[in-house]
Amino acid sequence: MASLRDIKRKIQGVVKTKQITRAMNMVAAAKLKSAQLRMENFRPYAEKFMEVLGSVAVRVDPDMHPLLAVREPKKVRIICMTSDRGLCGAFNSNVMRATEGFIRERVKEGKEVSLVTVGRKGHDLFRRKENVVGKYTDVFKQFDFRLAAGIGDMLISSFMDEEYDELYIAYNEFRNIAVQRTKIERLLPIPSIDSVEELEPERRVEYIYEPSEEIIIGEILPAYIKMMIYRSLLETAAGENGARMVAMDNATSNCEEMIGDLTLKYNKARQQAITAELMDIVGGTEALAKG
Repeated sequence: MASLRDIKRKIQGVVKTKQITRAMNMVAAAKLKSAQLRMENFRPYAEKFMEVLGSVAVRVDPDMHPLLAVREPKKVRIICMTSDRGLCGAFNSNVMRATEGFIRERVKEGKEVSLVTVGRKGHDLFRRKENVVGKYTDVFKQFDFRLAAGIGDMLISSFMDEEYDELYIAYNEFRNIAVQRTKIERLLPIPSIDSVEELEPERRVEYIYEPSEEIIIGEILPAYIKMMIYRSLLETAAGENGARMVAMDNATSNCEEMIGDLTLKYNKARQQAITAELMDIVGGTEALAKG
């Protein structure tokens, strides 16, 4: 059995770990509040943007802009969006597993797959075994729309140069503190509706373009790519802090349980030591009495 000193040292170590996990839980809770607010404020804009884009794109000629081009998907690119740090449960492993499955399926179909990683965890996993053509690490500590614009400009330029034919993004959509749903969405070619008749009645709106359709489409399509990337960044930031908050809360509870078990073990060991000392005293007294 471990000595009293060893058990006491273990208890002290677990107590320190508990203090760390509790502090990380509080930090994650504070960050989650601001990240969730940014995400929720952006969601209505993103949803309305998609509604207008879907209604406009169906009415324009696909040859009007390169981002409307539909080519045979021989080359596929996917953005894998993870956090920069760990200790957030299965948050990163879920999206990386989904990305790996996506890549395997496309390779089986005979397609060439390239990867853009956003977040250090995804880059550390894929850099040695996949064709990583772009990386963005240590970005979630502080970011704004300029990050999404930079990523979007690089991807748009590559699509126009026909370096790839389809673009997807894998990320975790924030549902609530305890739930983040892994999603893989297609960004390019632009998802469009086949015909105006398929639109819901309230969305069958005839737009008056000013100055022209070409100029409007030329502005709205690149903005769509950047908007979707920015939304994914916001969802990932909120989801990471929610997942870390839950993970650290569970870790704190486990520490408390371990402290209780170790304290019980310590008390039992101390009682055994006291009993052994009493037995020695009694035995010595009896020996003196007989002598």
